[in-house]
Amino acid sequence: MIHLSPAAISEVKRLKSNFLRGAFPSFDITSKLEPLWFRVAVKAGGCSGLFYDMSFELDINHNDTTFEVSGIQVAIDRQSETYINGLTLDYSEDLMGGGFRFHNPQATSSCSCGNSFVVS
Repeated sequence: MIHLSPAAISEVKRLKSNFLRGAFPSFDITSKLEPLWFRVAVKAGGCSGLFYDMSFELDINHNDTTFEVSGIQVAIDRQSETYINGLTLDYSEDLMGGGFRFHNPQATSSCSCGNSFVVS
């Protein structure tokens, strides 16, 4: 399981709202798109070998781990779960702009970008 900070929760909700408006601007079908899943995944690549990926999806796989955090339906595939169990997702704004920050207790090192990491 992962944790979302209050700032991350607020940003995910904002992005979800923008996603729904952008994908279906002339229709009021929000209720038909619930739940819209917030997927957090780990993929091969990046400077350190693995990187975080986040997306909104209508469908999930039957073997995904799912849970709710403050009204956000979260889905994580089983393979990614082994790399990010215990992860805290945060969001912050700074002079370089806003962005998600990943605090992963399993990461033994990470790239300066903060999105790519290594586990032992």
